[in-house]
Amino acid sequence: MRRSRDRSAVTHTVVIIGYGNPGRQDDAMGFLMAEGIEALGLPCVTSEADLQLQIEDAATISEHDIALFIDASINGPEPFSVSQISPSQEITFTSHSVSPETILAICEEHMKHTPQAWLVGIRGYSFELEEGLTPGALENFEAAFSFITQKLTAWAANPTARIELE
Repeated sequence: MRRSRDRSAVTHTVVIIGYGNPGRQDDAMGFLMAEGIEALGLPCVTSEADLQLQIEDAATISEHDIALFIDASINGPEPFSVSQISPSQEITFTSHSVSPETILAICEEHMKHTPQAWLVGIRGYSFELEEGLTPGALENFEAAFSFITQKLTAWAANPTARIELE
């Protein structure tokens, strides 16, 4: 049974879950994106930056209408990709890896609410033990940051608008 929400005064709440290791070059992009968006102080937007997804993220996203998972992509298209995701029917995880789809499935199963969710994969090129983005990753990061902040700003200005990210 899904939780029923009063939509009479619809205001979308958005959570940004940016993850990656800042000590592994381009892997830092999700983490840095969450920090950058948080610094903007946009209304109705919460940001979480972490090294990796954790099952506790299900509780966080359950409190929002929209969830954006942002990560570096090793093989994705340049400069970034956006895909809407759904709860995984198969819940599998280890102590080192939980997928966004698994987080959604845990949220659906235990919190009885599943936000609309998208995965943004920003193309990276090097993931060595070193700090700082490569020049190509920095360009891709800036393109993704501009795209996401334009969407968030539009949602904040018109909170009843239909949510489209792709």
